Amino acid sequence: MLNVTSAQLDLWLGLFIFPLARILGLLSMAPVFNNAAMPRRTRLMLGLAIALAVGPALPPLPSIPIGSWQGIAVLAQQILIGLVMGFAVRLVFAAIDIAGELFGLQMGLSFAVFYDPNGSGQTPVITEFVALVATLLYLAMNGHLLMLSALAESFTLLPVSAQPIASKGLWALLASAAGVFSSGLLLSLPLVAALLIANIALGVLSRIAPTLNLFAVGFPVTLTAGFIVLDLSLPFLGTAIGRLYDQGFANLGVILRASGAG
Repeated sequence: MLNVTSAQLDLWLGLFIFPLARILGLLSMAPVFNNAAMPRRTRLMLGLAIALAVGPALPPLPSIPIGSWQGIAVLAQQILIGLVMGFAVRLVFAAIDIAGELFGLQMGLSFAVFYDPNGSGQTPVITEFVALVATLLYLAMNGHLLMLSALAESFTLLPVSAQPIASKGLWALLASAAGVFSSGLLLSLPLVAALLIANIALGVLSRIAPTLNLFAVGFPVTLTAGFIVLDLSLPFLGTAIGRLYDQGFANLGVILRASGAG
């Protein structure tokens, strides 16, 4: 007769629950996986499948009872690691959203908004368009697969243990977050510069012809110029966004290595 003690049961549960906590934390924050259109049940099934796939290849896990205070602390730490990993890549999409906001603001389309279920708020149309293009590029570059590969690698760089993560990892995350606005500004710089030239030309025109109704003429001009520049910059936008993705995954590696350097 097979006898299973409570200690053995806690150990077996820990071998599965601890990695699953990190995986679910990442899926709840990582781009594409955290989409509001994906049902939570599907996300949970995906997390279970990933945990079963990577479980046999994981380094030896500590024998910590999952129901103890130490086990709960390790569980919370794994969730935090998953959230940090997803957030590190999500910062790239935040920079793209800032670029889209600047696009709409300069073109005069910041009033054209609709409800975004992912952000749970009103989002300009241009911002949503740029975000959709960025998401398609992310999938075309197999960014979702790179995210899962980084997840599997994280168990080697930052194994499951009772040792707290180093504070250097959080500082590395803050350092990568500090460049979000500058990255979004650089991404939108061609359109912002073109529309700045158009606005200067309209200002000169208003001085030459004071009777001209600038409000009636300026909006169609800036709107048309914005769409033309956006159309011309789309082929180059993919290269710039791809570099942002490379930088995001490089920052993710830096954060993981810094977090494990106790």
